[in-house]
Amino acid sequence: MSSDSSYYVPESSKLPIFMAFGLLLFVLGAGSTINDLGKESSNSYILLMTSFAVIWGVMFVWFSSVINENNKGMYSDQLNQSFVWGMAWFIFSEVMFFFAFFLALGYVRMFSVPWLGGEGEKAITNILWPAFEATWPVMVTPDNENFPGAEHNMNIPGITKLHTWLPFWNTLCLVTSSGTIALAEAALKKGKRAAFKSWMVVTISLGFIFVFLQGLEYYEAYAHMGLTLGAGIYGTTFFLLTGFHGFHVCLGAIILTIMTIRGFGGAFSEHDHFGLAAGSWYWHFVDVVWILLVLVVYVF
Repeated sequence: MSSDSSYYVPESSKLPIFMAFGLLLFVLGAGSTINDLGKESSNSYILLMTSFAVIWGVMFVWFSSVINENNKGMYSDQLNQSFVWGMAWFIFSEVMFFFAFFLALGYVRMFSVPWLGGEGEKAITNILWPAFEATWPVMVTPDNENFPGAEHNMNIPGITKLHTWLPFWNTLCLVTSSGTIALAEAALKKGKRAAFKSWMVVTISLGFIFVFLQGLEYYEAYAHMGLTLGAGIYGTTFFLLTGFHGFHVCLGAIILTIMTIRGFGGAFSEHDHFGLAAGSWYWHFVDVVWILLVLVVYVF
């Protein structure tokens, strides 16, 4: 790593164009896949899988180029500071992304559902569905024919049954992993590479356990609880928030897996490990989002 004030400017690249194309495919593929859920014949998922292939392919080539340039000493402290700010702004954009979904859930719970139940100035809507019960989660929807409500909800079952509640184990895994990634980074800064590797393996193991438990929770929701994307506003908001968060956990786990593989290969030092630090910041972010999500989706 160079400490001079020169600022390395890479050659022009077509990779951003391919990334934009991959993101366009992702939006189209994800939207089509969700809209086609329940249809017997649909190939929308192929477009979605293609988008993942394009995105990950571009990221592999792009990040490999960045790693090679750093290893050749092309980056100065000034440029490394740009990476720090870039990651900070990226996480800020993710904060705003989730804020929009939390805000949507808050609007539904504090305004829309009470209005449907006959509360406030817009209470005339209760004329449409006089038997509607304005409680959350909404288990019986006004349009029950097209959007049947869930049979059971995912709310916390009580302290005595906490050990049977999957979100509890998910929370335990994610909060613990946030601590283990901090221990891994601290060990690396002290030059304890063996401890660094061990803590990284523990971290990614906990991350993928979380993903597995999230999948198990979705199976239980669909197979035994009647809680689906089509189960009214409760099903929609539940899967919107937990699904996007689960996607971010998958992304974070993959990032940390790559950092672990690089660490085993001899990458990173006490003073040059921004890739690990960036992955750690992102992991702490998904941990904080999960805690807030548990509070507003599962507990209150």
